[in-house]
Formats: sequence, structure tokens, C-alpha cells
Amino acid sequence: LESYLYLVLKELKAQYPYAVINIINTSIGGEDSKSGAQRFKSDVLIHKPDVLFIDYALNDRRLGIDSAKVEWESMIQMALEADIKIILLTPSPDQKIDLKEDDTILDQHANQIRALSEKYEVGLADSYALFKNEVISGGDLLSLMSQGNHPNEKGHALIAKRILEYFK
Repeated sequence: LESYLYLVLKELKAQYPYAVINIINTSIGGEDSKSGAQRFKSDVLIHKPDVLFIDYALNDRRLGIDSAKVEWESMIQMALEADIKIILLTPSPDQKIDLKEDDTILDQHANQIRALSEKYEVGLADSYALFKNEVISGGDLLSLMSQGNHPNEKGHALIAKRILEYFK
């Protein structure tokens, strides 16, 4: 209940106490965009969401940048055809990767996701930039992380705050 999805839900319920707002989390831990795209129609689009978050970048490192792009575009196109609003998320950090460096594998995925957001004119919650800016400004990455590549509640709150800008 400390992840960005539930933090967003909590805040939206507070802002709109009489609205019916649900979060349907179809994610599978450790899944990359290839396996996500394979079950996208049957497990995601079937719910007919009003807003869809696509967040695979951290796990897509093992898939590769080119293959990840194909899968992301497939999901984006299917969602747009179904008239679903989309918010893409760049990766959250991995403590093994120095956020002060440029052109790391996570930078490459983040840049690709930013480009997809522009190309398809869909929302973007740039998690990677949020964490990177925090570290470059002198913040401690460890204070935002629960373990190697998973944010804690404070880290998820950064992401949630950015997502909530779409709901003002």
C-alpha cells in the first residue's frame, strides 16, 4: 500500500470524495514489456481503464532497448485504439547505477520512453528524472529506496506527486 499506485488512489479519493475511483493493478513482479504485451489485451484492456500506466523500463534492461521499444509501441497503439489515456513511466533507479552518470542503460530506456511520450502525445511521469535530480541536488538515494531497485514509500511519493499533476 506504499506504492505510487495506492498513494495516487489515496490522494484522488481525498480530492474527490464522492467519485468512484478504482485501481486495478495487473502488474506481475519482475515482468518485462514483452511478457506484458503478450497479455495486454486479455489482462489489461479487458478492464477498459480510463487511464493506463505503463511501467516496465527497469525490467526491460534484460530485454534490450530495441525490443522494448517494439513492445511499448504495441501496447501504446492498442490502448490509443481503445481510446484510453496513457501515462508512461520512466524507470525508477537501481542503486548499482550511478545516477550522476549519463547514458547508462537506464538513461537510454528513460530517453526512449520520453520520445514515445512525445511521438504518441501521451502522458509521462519521468520517475528517472525525479530521482536523478534528487541525487544531483545532493539528496541521498538510499533515503528513497527500500532495496536495490525498489523505492520505499518516500520514493514512491515522488512518483505519485508527478502522476497527480495529471489529475488537477
